[in-house]
Amino acid sequence: CPSLRRRDTTDPGCGSSGRREPGPGRGPRPSAASGLRDLHPEPLRSPCETERDAVIVGDSIVRYVRATLAKGKVHTHCFPGARVLDVSAQIPAILKDGESVGAIVLHAGVNDTKLRQTEVLKRDFSSLIETVRSTSPATRIIVSGPLPTYRRGHERLFRADGLHPSRVGAELLSDNISRTLRSI
Repeated sequence: CPSLRRRDTTDPGCGSSGRREPGPGRGPRPSAASGLRDLHPEPLRSPCETERDAVIVGDSIVRYVRATLAKGKVHTHCFPGARVLDVSAQIPAILKDGESVGAIVLHAGVNDTKLRQTEVLKRDFSSLIETVRSTSPATRIIVSGPLPTYRRGHERLFRADGLHPSRVGAELLSDNISRTLRSI
């Protein structure tokens, strides 16, 4: 397969690639906090290697998420303030024609929950998932989020705004996503 170069269209502070080496004190973490669900159970393999083995796409919650795989690269694309349909509109640019990505983690919805329209949010997530499937049918889809906002007793997981993850919260989310990506 030809090597594909891409221009990152995300917020400059949100892009990431490469690996994060495990550090001291990074043991198993509870996975229930991330709410990850695999929506594509059968394994699909691309016939060729690509530059990106997995992609994380979402709102500002994923800004500091640095997921890793045992082998391969994970790139993060965040769109601050994005709602689910805004993320959906970015998918064709992220999953370019002819480029195969093994898995995509979709983390959005926190900006939609403020509207308290659950039926609309479900319909928007269905549209987002369908956009990914139609753009890149072989890509495995993992939905992560939206995360709950600040709750008493979880201060260390959130920044002062009660919405965005703290360093500890971002590490926990990164570890949960990394573990999920390695399991597929």
